[in-house]
Amino acid sequence: MIQVCSQCGAVSNQDLEVCPFCEVSFPQTPSSRQTDAPEEPEWRREVARRLEVYRSRRHENSHPQPEPVLPFATEHSPAVITTAVAPRTIARLRPTQHVEIHVSQPQLDFSVVEAHRVHPAAASCPLAEPKARRVAGLIDAVVLAGVLGGFLLMFRSLGGQLEFLKINFAIYGAIFFLIYFLYFGLFTLFSGATLGMQLNGLSVVAMDGGFPETRQLAWRSFGYFLSGATLFLGFLWALWDEDHLTWQDRISHTYVTSAAPNEHSEP
Repeated sequence: MIQVCSQCGAVSNQDLEVCPFCEVSFPQTPSSRQTDAPEEPEWRREVARRLEVYRSRRHENSHPQPEPVLPFATEHSPAVITTAVAPRTIARLRPTQHVEIHVSQPQLDFSVVEAHRVHPAAASCPLAEPKARRVAGLIDAVVLAGVLGGFLLMFRSLGGQLEFLKINFAIYGAIFFLIYFLYFGLFTLFSGATLGMQLNGLSVVAMDGGFPETRQLAWRSFGYFLSGATLFLGFLWALWDEDHLTWQDRISHTYVTSAAPNEHSEP
C-alpha cells in the first residue's frame, strides 16, 4: 500500500491516515488504495520540465553561432593583418653594413734601446784576453784562500776548536763571504783593480776607455758581491755574453783591459 501526500508529496508505504511530515490526512478513497501507481507530485514534474529546458539550451550552445560584425567595421575597409616582429628579427632582416676602420700603427724606434746597451771601446782600450782575466781571477782566489786559512789558524791558536759540524760550515761560509766582499770592495774602491789584476798588468776602465768614476767603482764592488752570492754565476756569465763581460762589468759600465786608460776621455 503506497500513499502519497497531496500537500507535500511525501510517499509512504504504510497504512496511515495522517502524513508524518505535514500532518495532512491522506484521502481515504477506495480507488487510491487500490491504485498501484501513485500520482506524480508537482515538484517532480517541475524538475523534469527544468531539466528538459536545460538540455535544450545545452544542445543549442553546442552549435557555434556566427560572430557579430563589429559596428566600426565597414564594407569598404580592406582586411589588414598586422604581424608583430621581434627587434632581433628586424635587425637580421636589415642589410649588413661593413665598416672599415683604418688605424695607423706607429713605427717603433729601437735606436734608443740599442744605444742604451753600451759596448767597450775596443779601438783605444781593447777588452783583456779571457786567459789573462782567468789568471788574475786565479791569483785572487789563492789570496782569498790564504786569508781565510790564516784566519782559521789564528782562531785555532787562540784556543778555538775546528769541528766539522753543520753550524760550523755555515759560520765558515759567512766568514769567507765577508773576507771576499772586503777584498774586492776595498781593492776596487781604492786602487781600481784587485791584486790579481795588478800583478797581471790589467786595469778597470769605463766603457769609453777613460778612468771610471767613484760611483762606477762602487757599483762594481756591488757586482762582485752579487756574482759571488749566486755561486759565482756572475763570473761565468762572460761565457755567454756577446762582449764576454761579467755581471760586475754590466752593472758598473766598466770592463777590464790590458791597456792604460785614456786620460783625455770623459767618463
